[in-house]
Amino acid sequence: MTIKISGAVLNEVDRDSDRYALLRKAHIQIAAKDATTWGAAAAAEAAVRLNWVDLPTSSMGLRAQIELLTTKFASCTRVVLCGMGGSSLAPEVLAKTYKKEITIVDSTDPEYLAHALVGDISKTVFVVSSKSGSTIETASQRSFFESKIVEAGLIPSDHLLFVTDPGSPLDVEVRAGGFSVVNADPNVGGRFSALSAFGVVPASLLGIDMWSILEDASKAKIDFIAHDQVILDVAYVFSEVARQYISFTDHGSDVPGLSDWIEQLIAESTGKDGKGRLPVVTESVAAAKIGGALSVAFSEAGADLNVTAPLGAHFIFWEWVTAIIGAALEIDPFNQPNVTEAKEQTLALLTEWKSSGATVLPTLIPDAQEGSVGIFGNGSTLSQALQEIIAQVGGDGYIAIMAYLDRSEDVQLEEMRAIISKASGRPTTFGWGPRFLHSTGQFHKAGQPNGVFIQITGETNIDYEIPGRDFSFATLLAAQALGDGKALAQRKYPLLRLHLKDRNAGIKQILKSAANL
Repeated sequence: MTIKISGAVLNEVDRDSDRYALLRKAHIQIAAKDATTWGAAAAAEAAVRLNWVDLPTSSMGLRAQIELLTTKFASCTRVVLCGMGGSSLAPEVLAKTYKKEITIVDSTDPEYLAHALVGDISKTVFVVSSKSGSTIETASQRSFFESKIVEAGLIPSDHLLFVTDPGSPLDVEVRAGGFSVVNADPNVGGRFSALSAFGVVPASLLGIDMWSILEDASKAKIDFIAHDQVILDVAYVFSEVARQYISFTDHGSDVPGLSDWIEQLIAESTGKDGKGRLPVVTESVAAAKIGGALSVAFSEAGADLNVTAPLGAHFIFWEWVTAIIGAALEIDPFNQPNVTEAKEQTLALLTEWKSSGATVLPTLIPDAQEGSVGIFGNGSTLSQALQEIIAQVGGDGYIAIMAYLDRSEDVQLEEMRAIISKASGRPTTFGWGPRFLHSTGQFHKAGQPNGVFIQITGETNIDYEIPGRDFSFATLLAAQALGDGKALAQRKYPLLRLHLKDRNAGIKQILKSAANL
């Protein structure tokens, strides 16, 4: 078999049960691309989202076009990818797995954007990946980098490549402008698009043999359709045994970053209707077991469930498992209604700020201040604030840490996840904003309503205006953070915001206080 599984949790699989039979029925329906698999209410959405099933073979049809494009951009030795969610997470896994350099721009933080400008623009190809082109982050990034190409005296069409759906507003615009475009299959949702043009294009520009990866995916699909026990066992464990929390770790595996990709796939697909499965990305198997979560690893590392496979096989396998889980939970795995809600809250704040005369972030006074950290919430000190927010976690709840900072320079903050999880004994997620809004952000608002939220924002030492907009990236980032906070507050979820006047000093303060809880 292409995919191998092991682990003690497999002893809990009841292959003679009615639930196992239900999973098998869904598996067969998915193979047949049956849009009724998830019920009548989801059928219309599913009918235009099922072509991911065919991608292991259908994406082979892109080969001739992509080979021409790799020749066109052969002098560009540096790849910058602008995209959110499924448009960027799979390419990042591919780059990490095959040890290729790529700059993923999935943020509106100007401190993070600055990294993409460090290299030689004349040797850079900017890949703009968006199904419609209307995603505010990607649209803003595209206009910003295009302006930098022009400032460098270069021809934009020599350094910009677009991946989008055929006939989308972006497709129409950039084709008219003479840019190179690769059309993705419009009947594939973003988080199911790893094996589509959204994954194939950037991987090919990096020199990765995507065609072998597609072959691995095709072999895996043939295997689990012919012999369904492996995929049904995993789907059973996730839907019938795991309950709310499933922790993933890349530790010791040869597929670094896969956990982040799976996090979006499962959280955004299942986190709705007050139910779902919350993936928790962790640093080790030991960390994955905290809070009673089911632990999953991608090597023989002692987790409850170990899944080993080539990367292409992983992609199609986890997409398929997620679709089966959707049927078991009776939810539509292809929509993401609350991602739109976060966008609406962001735009509402930008409009509100503009009505005051200029689209700039108003001065906000914290409830308390300790050193470099402003505290918006309960507690007169940082330690008190953290203690109080943790105390609000219910016996079955989780903690979500959401950092609207630079995930490159501010990466030390990721240590907070393990510290808070250990201190609270509860599953704890960590997400970089705004990218998590296209991932666990859906689950936060529509999954089980038992989350407690710690939001971390910070001052920026630099800022960039967004061409064609009347606000800057720093203002957009603030609107996204505060807008998401507003959406959580409307649900009366416990929320603490920590604002860093000095990022480096503030992060050290937070980690020190958290470690002493």
